[in-house]
Amino acid sequence: MIDLTNCTLCPHRCSVNREQQQLGFCRLDAGLHIANISLHTGEEPIEGSENGVCNVFFSHCNLRCCYCQNYQISQPQSVIRNEITDYEVAVNQIVAILQSGVKFLGFVSPTSHIPQMLLIIEKVHEKGFSPKIIYNTNGYENVETLRSLEGTVDIYLPDLKYANDSLAQRLSGIPNYCETALSAIKEMYRQKKEVISDENPALIIRHLALPNNVDNSLRVLRLIAEECSTNVFISLMSQYFPVYKALNDNEICRTLTKDEYDVVLDELDSLGFERGWTQELESNDYYQPDFNKDNPFAID
Repeated sequence: MIDLTNCTLCPHRCSVNREQQQLGFCRLDAGLHIANISLHTGEEPIEGSENGVCNVFFSHCNLRCCYCQNYQISQPQSVIRNEITDYEVAVNQIVAILQSGVKFLGFVSPTSHIPQMLLIIEKVHEKGFSPKIIYNTNGYENVETLRSLEGTVDIYLPDLKYANDSLAQRLSGIPNYCETALSAIKEMYRQKKEVISDENPALIIRHLALPNNVDNSLRVLRLIAEECSTNVFISLMSQYFPVYKALNDNEICRTLTKDEYDVVLDELDSLGFERGWTQELESNDYYQPDFNKDNPFAID
């Protein structure tokens, strides 16, 4: 049982008593806080996921990314429409989606919600469903927390956002992101390296290329190759679109250029990564969620 009376789930190690409504960095108590449950086809066409993924989007986050595409639900000041706080309601919505033939259950920004996630999985199993579990994280994780998930998570889907702590501090408000996220990904690789295959992308590392920061992307790819493996799946995304505070940041207030993305693609090839996905530049039009909708990714 994970103890929320002295919460150290994530690297912030706030040690607050969430059972007594004490709020740490993530501003969450011990209750259930789900912003949205919906069917999503996702950026990565995982084998067997033709029917999509039932994604559970938790509210709030342990980063403060100024360009977060989910800023409507991830920030401390977020006012979330129709937040789900009841387990029965959540599980019934999940089951309704799984009944349509969906075989994957994804948890988005689960780091501060792991006890709640585990209880949802248990209740879904009690309903007779055994979907593959996707752990979709920003990468800012404690290794010991990840070890507690071994055998529960089928597919780890972490970000590796930065190879530069000063950039991480400026854009995401975190001083020690790089070493922390890399250690977390190495733990995920330890858990999954024996089962990764073309048919089983058990570890997919995401990286979003940012405008005016090609060097950061090159260093991220090199870190993965040197410190982890080129055997993993890479999702190298070009979908960046300036939202939230990024609109007022001169460095990242535009989309990515073709020349910038091509340089990163060339490095991906030269390092020998052969598994994964890239994107068309036009993808920045496709992945702009609106959490005021029942399905945030639905196209009007």
